[in-house]
Amino acid sequence: MINKKVLAIILGGGQGSRLYPLTEKRSKPAVSIAGKYRLVDIPISNCIHCDIKRMFVLTQFNSASLNRHIKNTYVFSNFSDAFVDILAAEQTPDNKTWFQGTADAVRQSMHHLLNHEFEYALILSGDQLYKMDFDEMLKEHMSKNADISIATLPVNPKDATQFGILKTDDNNFISSFTEKPSLDKLPGWESEVGEEMKKENRHYLASMGIYIFNKQLLIDILSNPDTIDFGKEIIPNSIEKHKVLAYQYEGYWTDIGNVSAFFEANLSLTDDVPQFDLFNKRSTVLTRPRILPPAKISGTTLNKSMIAEGCIINAKEIENSVIGIRSRIGKDTVVKNTYMIGSNSYEDLSDLDENHSKGIPNTGVGDRCNINNTIIDKDARIGNDVVINGGSHLEDAEEESYVIKDGIVVIKSRSVIKDGFKL
Repeated sequence: MINKKVLAIILGGGQGSRLYPLTEKRSKPAVSIAGKYRLVDIPISNCIHCDIKRMFVLTQFNSASLNRHIKNTYVFSNFSDAFVDILAAEQTPDNKTWFQGTADAVRQSMHHLLNHEFEYALILSGDQLYKMDFDEMLKEHMSKNADISIATLPVNPKDATQFGILKTDDNNFISSFTEKPSLDKLPGWESEVGEEMKKENRHYLASMGIYIFNKQLLIDILSNPDTIDFGKEIIPNSIEKHKVLAYQYEGYWTDIGNVSAFFEANLSLTDDVPQFDLFNKRSTVLTRPRILPPAKISGTTLNKSMIAEGCIINAKEIENSVIGIRSRIGKDTVVKNTYMIGSNSYEDLSDLDENHSKGIPNTGVGDRCNINNTIIDKDARIGNDVVINGGSHLEDAEEESYVIKDGIVVIKSRSVIKDGFKL
């Protein structure tokens, strides 16, 4: 089988400063998505659905949470060679530095990768939202005898200025590359795309940061220690030297690189027919199975919202929001345009009594609150009569318990917002 020849390498990303404070205590792949998943579940699920079941996740920042999730989630049969393993940056007698870039991360991990038999390396990002059939990409890579294949996404002129743009020939091999071209430099960079893409004025091929390398070529390229990044160095330098194929993907894809993109990706899941469909039984997103009761909702008007399992909700209204596992929301509270990530554990009646005696809010959102345009990170405590109204009227700022980015208020993990707070 083709996929027995493939080893998947999932890049955990750097420090994730653009996603701060969500990455203050966790790596980017460990950030919660849709109230119950982690970002790393996306590439892993895509691989498993394509029967690619040997995966390494490369990370170096705040990896403890990611390690726990991988360990508790992806347990395969003892009689198979399937695995999902974490490779954290490590100092060795031959190397005293941390990962310097995406290519350097693979280079430093190569001695672990070579312990396994494979012919093709599938290199993926750990912070993207998409569903892709890697089988089709692998078949095209093999049938055209490519050295490297790059997944590409047709984009319109406005979006093209934010990506590396690839120009292809009649056989879909890449002939040239330009990094984030300005609008006036775009003419001439059009590539042949599907009819539906043409109707949407998406004539430019953007690199998605998803690659297939032939094993020996990857080893040879990474033997040069001066190249540290795939997108900025290895791919542009390989176009003239090797057969680099563009594989066109025309489905939903978004790069969750900053707080605004993360917020929009989560709230878009509440659309009647979301572009990223969690309800497709043929391509389900896999994650850690939890033994949780159904959500319990009393007296709440719900509209275009997703409620994860284990929630206790007495809110007045929830609209256009994603409410994560074990969330608790009090009476007469209104929540709109909000992603509430949820809690790691329940507070029982004795915990609630102790909170009351100490004068601290319960985990979750209290009574008579009004929350809008907000991300509430895990295990945050928001008291009663709190008003948080995010929006463009707010300037970027950071306080002890919250951060404002692009008008979105992010309540930090385990922070406390006292009764009567207004923003």
